[in-house]
Amino acid sequence: MAALKAKGLWPVPQPQARTIVATYEYRDRAGKLLYEVVRTEPKGFFQRRPDGYGGWINRKGKHQVLYRLCEVLEAPIVFCVEGERDVETLRSYGFVATTNAGGAEAPWLLQYTEALRSREVILIPDNDTPGRKRVARLARAPLDPKHKTRTRESHSVPKDAGEAFGLGDIGADHGALSWHETRPASCAER
Repeated sequence: MAALKAKGLWPVPQPQARTIVATYEYRDRAGKLLYEVVRTEPKGFFQRRPDGYGGWINRKGKHQVLYRLCEVLEAPIVFCVEGERDVETLRSYGFVATTNAGGAEAPWLLQYTEALRSREVILIPDNDTPGRKRVARLARAPLDPKHKTRTRESHSVPKDAGEAFGLGDIGADHGALSWHETRPASCAER
């Protein structure tokens, strides 16, 4: 192989440059920018935070918050989806939606639960195992016993909320779509 490479007859993979295709701003209750989730092509994600001098530190934000926190705090009903792009899709339809940075595997933090307290929460998982596991964890979060948490499950084609809305699947009345209302277990039930 080394001889072929030396003669230029064996392809040597070149590293692909990543191009930023979207940035998603995470802001605190007062609207101050805390950090961004950056989406790249080829598909990848990273977090960065302001360095205080007009540049960026490519690291996770020190204080993690829900995406679109200010809107969440003002809404009685909030969709919780997996990914900022899905949030933006739901927003384009006039809904208030949120997610947490880091995808399905990221930990669900206490401050996220606190931000959703006293709101009706509609959980829409991505149609894959990590998405369903994430929603199962969120459905057990102790939000507020007076408010419902609804989980939308789809075993049909849509892979995420953005795709489901694009296909008109949300709210459809067919066998592949089901809603489950749950209430978090009280401390005594755990």
